[in-house]
Amino acid sequence: MGFAEVVARGVAMVGATMILMRRWGSESAAPAIGAAPQIPLAKPQGIPTLKMPTARGWALGHVPTCAPGLKVNAFATGLNHPRSLEILPNGDVLTAEAMFVPGGIKTPFDYAIHVTMKRAAAVGDSPNRVILLRDADRDGVAEAREIFIDQQNQPFGLLYHQGTIYLGNTDQLLAFPYSDGQTKLTGPGRPLAAFKAGGHWTRSLILSPDQSQIYIGVGSDTNIADNGMQAEEGRAMIQVHDIASGQTRPFATGLRNPVGMAWEPSSQTLFTVVNERDGLGDETPPDYLTSVVDGGFYGWPYCYWGQIVDDRVPQDAAMVARAVQPDYALGGHTASLGLCWMPAGTLPGFGDGMVIGQHGSWNRSTLSGYKVIFVPFVDGKPQGEARTILSGFLSEDEKYSYGRPVGVALKDGALLVADDVGDVIWRVTGA
Repeated sequence: MGFAEVVARGVAMVGATMILMRRWGSESAAPAIGAAPQIPLAKPQGIPTLKMPTARGWALGHVPTCAPGLKVNAFATGLNHPRSLEILPNGDVLTAEAMFVPGGIKTPFDYAIHVTMKRAAAVGDSPNRVILLRDADRDGVAEAREIFIDQQNQPFGLLYHQGTIYLGNTDQLLAFPYSDGQTKLTGPGRPLAAFKAGGHWTRSLILSPDQSQIYIGVGSDTNIADNGMQAEEGRAMIQVHDIASGQTRPFATGLRNPVGMAWEPSSQTLFTVVNERDGLGDETPPDYLTSVVDGGFYGWPYCYWGQIVDDRVPQDAAMVARAVQPDYALGGHTASLGLCWMPAGTLPGFGDGMVIGQHGSWNRSTLSGYKVIFVPFVDGKPQGEARTILSGFLSEDEKYSYGRPVGVALKDGALLVADDVGDVIWRVTGA
């Protein structure tokens, strides 16, 4: 290592230590949650808040806390960063094991982020594989597991349709032939669409109600188009792939990082959860759950929650004027990732609504998320107070995380939750 490199690394470490030792005080406002949230005025941060708990995992016998009337058990343990879930027709469960892969460290803040996220088990060597779990005796615990496919590139989205498994890697959509009961995929997969890799890397997938199209969540490269809008082309949107023609096009844009997607069945409206921008305060702006329509624009990077302008970004008045206000705020920086529709009666005491896996914040003074919540729906829209289904992923003093929920899915009347720090898939049922 040369002298200049030693000096540069020393400067980075000093700068990072200053960031990590930053005192936050009482910055947090009341949570911005619901259809009419109170969003605090933006307070641009010279040095963004950086705070994450140390990953600890679950000790033997330690499980998340359920809402009254529910119980939880481990459907599968000993996984390696499970993120998303897909239930196959025969009841087998697929989970994608992948994680964020950091780029080069260029600034003291880059170094601070890397150190903090490594301690929180949020960066590292990505497993890059999909695991198949089988509960043949239907006792709520998977007794068999197989590597369904490996050597992928940050796989996330999983979808079964008519003898085909669709896989969303960070850089492409692939299709693999599949037979019922098969435990391994073979071959390289048929490429259907390409994406820019890096940045917000997840590529979630959902099938249209008529089964003719696949919707794909593609997040932005940066926080607020920091490298210019050309670098963001094809990103910060939901794309739609037509299975018959093979064509892929933008469906809804201005969505900074749309991850989980689900259909509201009565209106057959597509909903998504979106991770909003950083650096404006603990609750500004909130992450959100929203319906999305063909051709809709949802504000990023010019504005948020409708027409609230982000003056850190070069403006486009025409785009701001057409920005759609989201349906339901989920609180600031909750990292809401997983989403599924849960019909009334699936879990006792819960009506129709959406289940959301909130991975948890890394960039606010008081941590948020780190739980699984339920948002009730009335007449096809999110209405009423969100309820917690599963909590206890975070220690009370916010120093440790036992787990972090991501993907959610329904199987045999139970709710499955992928936990990528606990390396568990949890199963929630009535008590």
